[in-house]
Amino acid sequence: MADWFAVSLRWLALLGLTISIARGGDLTAAPGLVLGVLAVWNLVLTVLAGLNRRLSHHREISLAIDLAAAAVYFFLQRGFFGPAAWIVFVPLFSASLYFEMRGALIAAVLLAAVQAGVTVSQTRESKALLFAGGAILLTFGLAALFGFLSQRVVADIRRMRRLQQEDEQRRLRMENERVRAVYSLTSTLMTTLNYKRVIDSALDISLAAMNPGPDAPPDDLLVCAGLLFSKEEILEVGSARRFTPADMRAVLAGREGIIARSIDEDKPLLADSVRDDPELSRIAALLACGQVYCFPLRSGFSAYGVLLFGHPEPGYFTPDRRELLEILGRQALIAIQNARLYQDLVEERDRMIEVQEEARKKMARDLHDGPTQSVAAMAMRVNLARRVLEKDPKAAGEELVRIEELARRTSKEIRHMLFTLRPLVLESQGLIAALHAIADKTKETYSQEVLVQVDEMLLKDMEIGKQSVIFFIAEEAVNNARKHARAVHIGITLRSLGQGIAMLEIVDDGVGFDVEAVNRAYDKRGSLGMINLRERAELISGLLNIQSAPGKGTRVQVYIPLTEEAADRLHHSAQPR
Repeated sequence: MADWFAVSLRWLALLGLTISIARGGDLTAAPGLVLGVLAVWNLVLTVLAGLNRRLSHHREISLAIDLAAAAVYFFLQRGFFGPAAWIVFVPLFSASLYFEMRGALIAAVLLAAVQAGVTVSQTRESKALLFAGGAILLTFGLAALFGFLSQRVVADIRRMRRLQQEDEQRRLRMENERVRAVYSLTSTLMTTLNYKRVIDSALDISLAAMNPGPDAPPDDLLVCAGLLFSKEEILEVGSARRFTPADMRAVLAGREGIIARSIDEDKPLLADSVRDDPELSRIAALLACGQVYCFPLRSGFSAYGVLLFGHPEPGYFTPDRRELLEILGRQALIAIQNARLYQDLVEERDRMIEVQEEARKKMARDLHDGPTQSVAAMAMRVNLARRVLEKDPKAAGEELVRIEELARRTSKEIRHMLFTLRPLVLESQGLIAALHAIADKTKETYSQEVLVQVDEMLLKDMEIGKQSVIFFIAEEAVNNARKHARAVHIGITLRSLGQGIAMLEIVDDGVGFDVEAVNRAYDKRGSLGMINLRERAELISGLLNIQSAPGKGTRVQVYIPLTEEAADRLHHSAQPR
């Protein structure tokens, strides 16, 4: 700043000197030559100031050149009687600017010596000497005035600079605290897979991060809570700070107000009041808040809940605070996702064990009800044929024919069971051939009609993994219709619905059932058929819909997205709001 003031003053002084010398007609003489040198010098200083650079002993050199220039022009322009007598102001100003009062007085002494020497060398008249003495006193007076003003200005600048540095240091300490808070939250969350500990840690660190300084006490007015969706798809208070006991027991649907908008739009929202909010107005601790900040704990299709922060002071949640809460919220979301993934893995492990156990039970039932009974029947008939053979060979031959037919049927049942366990035709010939194989084997083994209609264009770019899941869904639905619905006709249809969505539909004309009643009592049933259908549909991001009524048959529909965009649309449209 001092350099910019100095170069600006010099440019003004050079302009004034140019005008003064031009009026005297000496622009091309020695004063003009010195003027050009000073202009080049000040241009160099201007460039250095622009680059924020300085020479070694920059201030001393600049002041010395200013003093030398003032002395030269004072001598060349006839001292106090010339047009450039005011040039002494320049070194006085730069001296006071660079060295304050001490520098201004030293510059005044040197200038006074030059003024006195030039005046004495030009005249010995008493009036001139008296005038020179007054001018020298004025020089000292100006030096004192410039020095005083410079001290005041420099003191103010230094105070402002100190305040800026303190503010910068305070801001840096705040940033360090925020970084430490994020690191602490990340470290804490990485060590736990428990939902409550995740929310507790997120709220505690958020409260600490909202403090105005590292040494400031916690804000007792800040209210915060973490609300999580339960298995019943309702919001329950997982953890909270400064909630009343009644607030801790609050249950929200999460389908109205700021919570619903925040989750639906998947972005944090700020509300000035919650008194008009249909859900948050039920929480007493939030009614006194002038601002409420809601951060959604959502990732993709999965909504885990929300983080709520409230404060009585309007405008409390500044952009910096909201940015920090968003960072902490996203870290908490990652930890909740990890906890959910871990829980899902545990549940998936248990489900796989249960499915394997159910598969073993199903295999045991099928073997007991089918091949085992058939083999036992064949054994008894062989024994009977052996006894009859001695008395009536013709009747024994007829019995052997029936035994042969039973053996063939048993062989077909075993082959059908092996086909459902691992359909080799699916791997070698594709989904269409595998679905027709289901129809053929069902017709051949159980004499039930299965009609298959497949849009071949759908399978052109469909990966084999998705085709396998579709096959097993169709096989499970056909098997349910054959065993439980006692259907005469079963239809399998795979067609396009447009916009990247396909539909698999299995329809039968069997006895039907009450879907809601079965779902309500499903945990008491021994079969997992509907669960298998639903879980296999979820494997391909599909949606399962079952329509049935007693005496009206059953319609199983699976909506299958073929692209990620279609999956997003499908699940978003299916969310209850």
